[in-house]
Amino acid sequence: MSVLSKRLSSRIVDEDVSFRTRMLEIAAGLDDVIAMGRGDPDFHTPPHIVAAAKRAIDRNEHHYTHPAGLPALREAIADTLARENGLTYTPDEVIVTAGVQESIMLTMLGLVDPGDEVLITSPRFTTYDTAVGLCGGVPVPVPTFERDDFALLPAEIEARLTPRSKALVLVSPNNPTGAVTPPAVIQEIAALAQQRDLIVVSDEIYAKLIYEGAEHLSVGSLPGMKARTVTLGGFSKAYAMTGWRVGYLAAPEDFVRLLTEPRHTLSINTSTPSQFAALAALTGPQDAVSEMLAEYAERRGYLMRVLKEMGLSYGFPGGAFYIYTNISSTGLRAPAFCETLLRDGRVLLFPGSMFGDEDDVYVRISYLQPLARIEEAVERMAQVIAVRA
Repeated sequence: MSVLSKRLSSRIVDEDVSFRTRMLEIAAGLDDVIAMGRGDPDFHTPPHIVAAAKRAIDRNEHHYTHPAGLPALREAIADTLARENGLTYTPDEVIVTAGVQESIMLTMLGLVDPGDEVLITSPRFTTYDTAVGLCGGVPVPVPTFERDDFALLPAEIEARLTPRSKALVLVSPNNPTGAVTPPAVIQEIAALAQQRDLIVVSDEIYAKLIYEGAEHLSVGSLPGMKARTVTLGGFSKAYAMTGWRVGYLAAPEDFVRLLTEPRHTLSINTSTPSQFAALAALTGPQDAVSEMLAEYAERRGYLMRVLKEMGLSYGFPGGAFYIYTNISSTGLRAPAFCETLLRDGRVLLFPGSMFGDEDDVYVRISYLQPLARIEEAVERMAQVIAVRA
């Protein structure tokens, strides 16, 4: 063991990443693997967004910006949140970050003291666990269930509240389940937050990806909630801009101002050409977003139908681009199912255990491949399951 490892801070936890690593190593040794595990859109970033970044570089607009981001971008974010989500933020209440990942870390740095408990919708994007833990806090999973279409329920939140509960992370639409918590339930959660003095961190990165049968409501738009809500959003999913690394947080101005210097410490500012690209994304034509959403909807509809035909159940995926699928009928636990499917069918999925799910009978299917490839993946999956029957 190196001297560095011996002197490792107690805040750095030795997390087991061996399963993910093993899956990627297996996939690297196989031909023609159909990857349906990652959350990275398979579309190109729309051309007008790419062109805006190129123009910024050509015009020498690639130096530092204000730590909170380009004023024009913050204004465009505030305008978009007002128009699409009913949220009333000014540009001074927005910080542009290097993806929502940095927004999450910055928010937890601003909220969490050692021993504070943060309730998190679960199954979940486990970056939240890491961020809370790095700040000395305690992540508290709040389970959601297939029978409820994985919507977050107030009773499950209330059952886990203690005197140390400080914040609730509400992710809707959710990763990995695709669940959209209904507006009526969001209103109940808002009432509970006010009654029990909870801060709500509302992760709305997938808010533009909503399908028929679901409706998104931003909790910060409800009476009395802006003062206790941090709204997170970004460009990666709706605009196919994962590698551009642009996200944001929006919150009351006094809180945002206090986070500006910590934000500067983390990365000074979000990549300047990427900020110009994000500005073009919000202020330019939205046709590409609509076209991508229509394609996702077609893929989703196909998968919902064939998964039922295969005897695999799931909660209604009202948003995002995931179907959280119950594979218990195969007789395999989720990690074993994923490894078998990869080795024998050359289809890469990830088990729910990678998203903090202790049930171990779910897999996340990302429909981020062209429909023809998804159809081929389903054929391979059916063959693997048939061999097991």
